[in-house]
Amino acid sequence: MLQMEWYRIFYHTAKTGNLTRAAEALFITQPTVSYAIKQMETALGLRLFQRMSKGVELTAEGRELFAFVEQAFQLLEAGERKVQELKALEAGELRIGASDSLIKHLLLPQLEQFRERYPRVRIRLSHGKTNEIVQHVKEGIIDCGLVHLPLPAEEPLLEVVSQLGVHDCFVVGEAHRRFALQPRTAEELAALPLLSLSAKSRTRQFMERWFAAEGIAMAPDVEVGSIDLLIEFAKRGFGIALINRAFVQKELRLGTLVEVPTVHEVPGRKIGLVIRRASRLSLAAMQFFQSLPMQQTDKKGDSG
Repeated sequence: MLQMEWYRIFYHTAKTGNLTRAAEALFITQPTVSYAIKQMETALGLRLFQRMSKGVELTAEGRELFAFVEQAFQLLEAGERKVQELKALEAGELRIGASDSLIKHLLLPQLEQFRERYPRVRIRLSHGKTNEIVQHVKEGIIDCGLVHLPLPAEEPLLEVVSQLGVHDCFVVGEAHRRFALQPRTAEELAALPLLSLSAKSRTRQFMERWFAAEGIAMAPDVEVGSIDLLIEFAKRGFGIALINRAFVQKELRLGTLVEVPTVHEVPGRKIGLVIRRASRLSLAAMQFFQSLPMQQTDKKGDSG
């Protein structure tokens, strides 16, 4: 394999047809150009150029070689342009995953701003429950995922790079408004029909743990598959639901949902942005990550 620098000199000499102009284009001396061409011809065992009165001209063999070398340098130049585009976020791809509710209430507003600033960056969203998003991150299907914490202890391949505190609250619709007039015990809450997400959701598991800590075995009366449905069922008076307060700000403001205070406070939770440990985010993902309203952490996991 010949030296890459020789090919560069050969390429520019063929393009300019002149040793001196090739040297000027490469910021080297003319003797250096002549020496490199001679070394190439010796290594290949054939003539690449023939001298003319005003420069040099490719031989038949030289033209054959130049056809390949030109393609190679055009590809290299295209690669350099692409890298510069990626650096300026004029290209690239953002691959991120989260649950539908987190996408809607946290990611979507940030994605709108990101698209306005970097319209040429492609956005690839994956949605699913926390365990599904975690698996997608581990497999490299997405660059990062927004999930409920803590991560399972058996996830050594993942790292939490930022986190955000979230607060859940019990809510009811207009039909049960009077129930919200005073703080309620877990037993009183369980007396109403309980609305819940499916058993595999982190919110459902959190709700079960809270009731268990209060000595109540939770038995949902209605199970739904999404936060939006949970909100809708609560608004229509089907019962009481535990929902991230940030997801129902509009409904609480309009009065279509009412928060039910509890005797014992519902503890806060955290969501985190996770990546594969020791991996490096793409420039697009890094720029988006910095725009999220989350606190960066140096921890490799989370215990909250």
